[in-house]
Formats: sequence, C-alpha cells, structure tokens
Amino acid sequence: MLTDRDEGSVSIRCTSCSKTRVLDRVPKRWTSGDRLLTRMIVSSPWFRLLACTLAVARPVGVGTQGRGAAEIAAEASVRRSLDLVRSFEQETIDNQVRLCEIPAPPFGEAARAAAYAQLMRSVGLTNVRIDASGNVLGERPGRAREPHLVLSAHLDTVFPADVPVHVSRDQNWLRGPGIGDDCRGLAVIMAAARALNAAGIRTGGSITFVGTVGEEGLGDLRGVKALFATMLRGKSDRFVSVDGDGYAVTHVGIGSRRYRVTYRGPGGHSYDDFGRASPINAIGLLVASLSRLDVPAVPRTTFNAGRISGGTSVNSIASEAWMEVDLRSSDETALARLAAGFQAAVKRALDEENGRRKRGDPLTVAIDLVGNRPAGRTEAGTAVLDEAVGALKALGLPLRLVEGSTDANLPMSIGIPAIAIGGGGAGRDAHSPRESFDTTDSWKGTQFVTLLAIALAR
Repeated sequence: MLTDRDEGSVSIRCTSCSKTRVLDRVPKRWTSGDRLLTRMIVSSPWFRLLACTLAVARPVGVGTQGRGAAEIAAEASVRRSLDLVRSFEQETIDNQVRLCEIPAPPFGEAARAAAYAQLMRSVGLTNVRIDASGNVLGERPGRAREPHLVLSAHLDTVFPADVPVHVSRDQNWLRGPGIGDDCRGLAVIMAAARALNAAGIRTGGSITFVGTVGEEGLGDLRGVKALFATMLRGKSDRFVSVDGDGYAVTHVGIGSRRYRVTYRGPGGHSYDDFGRASPINAIGLLVASLSRLDVPAVPRTTFNAGRISGGTSVNSIASEAWMEVDLRSSDETALARLAAGFQAAVKRALDEENGRRKRGDPLTVAIDLVGNRPAGRTEAGTAVLDEAVGALKALGLPLRLVEGSTDANLPMSIGIPAIAIGGGGAGRDAHSPRESFDTTDSWKGTQFVTLLAIALAR
C-alpha cells in the first residue's frame, strides 16, 4: 500500500496535440529519476495508440500535496512573505485604483497593458513583454521550469470607452467601473510577485504572471485562447486566474455560445408598403420562441436575449434588425442541445414572418457565432484545487466552491488543472458603473493568492 509520502504528481503531455494531463497520486519513483520505467512505457505499442493523451512523462512538484499549504505556511520565508503582503496592502490598493483609472474598454486594453508591463518590471519580474494579442507576460523563474504555474488576471472591463473610469474613495470603499473586476486581480498578483521577491523565496518551479485581454463579453477569451495556442501551448501545468473579490474558488467553468442573429428584408413605408415582411417582427417572434425553450435545471442551463436593435424610424418597415443571445451551461452536451434548439427557433421565426407577408421579397437571416467559451471542470484530487482549499483553511478563510465563466475555462477544457479565485475584500454591483470594492481586511485575499502561488510552484 502506498502512503502520501510515497506519492507525487506527474504531468503527461501529448506531443501532437499538446494537451496535458496531471496525475496527482502516482508512485514517487516515477518522478524521482526512474527513467527506465518511463522509457519502457513511452515506447510500448499501447502507449502509441494513446498518443493524444500520453506522450512524454515529466515531474511536476513531488511532495506539495503531501506537505500541504498549512505546512508550507509555517515556513519562516513563507510567513515573511505573508507578513509583507499585509504590510504593503495599501500600495496594492493604490495600484488597484491607478490601473482602474486607465481605460480598458473591450478591444481597447493597450494603455492599461503598457502600464501593467511597467508594474511587472517594478516588482522584479523578468522577460516582460506584450504579445501580439495584447496580453502582458512576465516571468519568475524557479530552480527548474516545472511545475509551471500561470497566475493570471484580466486587463479588460465590460464598459465602453465613453464610461468615466474615475475611482472615488469613501473610507474603506472604492467606487469605480471595474474596480473589483478585475483591477483587484491585476493588483493582487503583482503584490504576490513582489512579496515572493522581497522574502527571497525561490520556488522549485516557475511562475508566469499574465494580464490577459478579452476576458469580458464579446472578447470571447481571446487573450487566454491565444496564449494556449502559441507561447503557453504544451508548457503549462497549472493555471490560476484571480478574478474579482472575495475568496470563492471557481472549479467548474460555465461554457457559453453567443450569437448575433440578423434578419434582413426590403423595408419600406409603414402604410404604403404594409404587408412586407418585417425583420423586427421576426425578432419578436424569435424572442417569444426563445422564452418557451425548455432547459434542464441540472446541469444548470440558461439563455438570455441581451441586445436588440434595428429599424430607422417609427413610420418605416425595418430593412434590418438584429439580436444578441447568450446561451450557457456547465455541460457541453446540454449547451449543444440548447444551441440547436435556438437555431431551430431562428428558422421558425423566419418561416413564420415570411409566411405572413403579402408582398415584397422574403426575409433572409444570418446567424453569427460571436462567442464560444468551452465548459470545463477541475476535479477534487488535483493539486490546483486541493492546494487552494488547503490555503484557505491555513489562513482561516471561508471555503466556497462555485461555478463561473472565466479565463480558467480555456485551460480546463484542454485538460490543464485550472481554477479562478477571488482577490479578497468584498464587492458590489460588478459590471455596473456603480461597481464598488470594500478594502476591509483585503490583505487576506493577497495572502491567499501568495500562499497558493508558493504551494503550486514548489
């Protein structure tokens, strides 16, 4: 019988598709130098048949789970790093405000990205750069490349460029669009990097710190998708996104499909051309049909008509009308079924409106997929989730496991153990111009992120 002391973690990567699987409870001998056994496995015929799952075995942090975050937190250097993040929490909050007052609307994150790159350099990260998609990356090398942790927060907000981004302060409260989601995450991961350097902690593995673009709305996770399609492809063992406030751990990624449906027709005068097919009528029929779709409660599956627009005047038959729809589920099968039902509803609305027309050309319809977030899940027993739970317990913080839609969806979907966590404090009215953040004891969130980063990069 194996004990915890006899077990470690192995990351197994496919060289053709670059997917990674982490086995967290395997004999330590696999990861402590018994290369002969590994070579025999890799060269066997059955292994080649499974090349998309198993290709090269390599070590990822033996011993971390056996010791756990509580034991790590008791080390003098780690304790010093946790004390440091508390001592300079006010500077962390100042960075949170400063970054938030740099506009970062959808597809317009460049100014904030430049400031974030400068902040990365100031806390001592190396190889700081901005990639072709606009993501900001900085490195903190360990004694070895592996285990390689990616610690991320997102640069963008949901707010368009014309929304004022000034942050006001009222005692412990900060108020401003994006102050919690995700200026808090951006500031906290930089505080963690600063604390690790100031405390002289050298991890066994490496950490890449990232500020991503395109996490919100129609950004469609474009930043994290680009990372794992290019420079992080096949090179990441664990992924943590710090997104928003509080201490919740998101281990289930809610997938989504987002569509823009556009009906087009000849248009005309509301009186003289009465009887022509109307794109706005078709949109109305579609909304009514959508509202009648039957969706399961388990797994939770939802739909929403978020935006509708069209027409030119009150006395004109519209020549065009469009609607944006958000479909969500934690289960890919349920999500695909909902998407199929929605597309059938689009066709029914088209046929019904065209069937009612008395004159003129029929309507046409275009269905454009404008967002595609994969669903995913990180199960208990993986280091990234177990250490998050252990870190919360070690710091006396509440444990709450939740579902959500974050940058962590993407690595989850390709088999990389990933979670999203809060950065401490408390927030209200996220995604609203009234968004606010309570800084009371927010240093506890910074400690959580710092301890988790150390535990996952040991």
